[in-house]
Amino acid sequence: MRRLLRTAPLAAAAALLLAACGTTEPAADEAPKASAEPITLTDASGAKVELDGPAKKVVGTEWNVVEHLLSLGVEPVGVADVKGYKTWNSVVPLTNDAKDIGTRGEPSTDTIASLNPDLIVATTDLQPSVVQQLRKIAPVLEVKSADASDPVGQMLENLDLIAKATGTTEQATTLKKDFDAKLAEGAKALEEAGLKGAGIAFSDGYVVSNQVSVRPYTSGSLIGGVNERLGLKNAWKLKGDAAYGLAATDVEGLTALGKVQFAYIGNEQDAASDPFGNELKNNSVWKSLPFVKSGDVHRLDDGIWMFGGTGSMERYVDALVAALTK
Repeated sequence: MRRLLRTAPLAAAAALLLAACGTTEPAADEAPKASAEPITLTDASGAKVELDGPAKKVVGTEWNVVEHLLSLGVEPVGVADVKGYKTWNSVVPLTNDAKDIGTRGEPSTDTIASLNPDLIVATTDLQPSVVQQLRKIAPVLEVKSADASDPVGQMLENLDLIAKATGTTEQATTLKKDFDAKLAEGAKALEEAGLKGAGIAFSDGYVVSNQVSVRPYTSGSLIGGVNERLGLKNAWKLKGDAAYGLAATDVEGLTALGKVQFAYIGNEQDAASDPFGNELKNNSVWKSLPFVKSGDVHRLDDGIWMFGGTGSMERYVDALVAALTK
């Protein structure tokens, strides 16, 4: 399936050894250079991950962990499907020359080994057999891919775990504070616009062999969780999967929504990613939908990764609030 589900460099604190002219004695107020303390973590798989110190050379096998790394100030040396990341996530851009390590589902162990990483960050979506191979190269930190029972909480938990492994817990604290502030700002704006409790249906869609498929984001999805924290009500009645909170339907399934705000994200670089604005625009069922008739269909900005981190979700809040209150 298309888009299978599967974050400025970190400034390391380095003490400068000051040598006085004509002597090797250190300055009286100079602090001795501290050695990195070992780090021991337990990852989502229950495995113990031991590091000599904060990881600097990090590989990310999934886009959400890559966004977390970038947001924390850690430029990954290896990234799965670099082109895809740059296409779908321009909110937290990958600007360095990270090596493409292959696909998110099948990363190249040879390529990863050539990078000599301190740490490989993966998700529980990666096959255990692949993780086992990666553990022979470097320590692997697995984070839970997603959890529909607490999608926002799981995203933040993953951020914290990656921050501990990379010595960036202060950055993580700032990111979480900014994220909470953005949610509060968005919720206030929607309430002032009289939209508190309004029904919203977020979806994406795609076209395969001229067949339109619609993928509803239920309340168990990350975006669904953010919508609810904004004071909106998820209009989807379908049950999503246990991890990502995603369901499946077609254009006829949209008739169950009634009068709601309908939002989605497409991508100009993916011709099959906007059936709502293209393939369905002349469809009689689509045109008969109440939210289509009332003009309450909102295509949000490209480059917001729907399964990303705090950066993507903050931009989503801005885009959604702007669309609903214009």
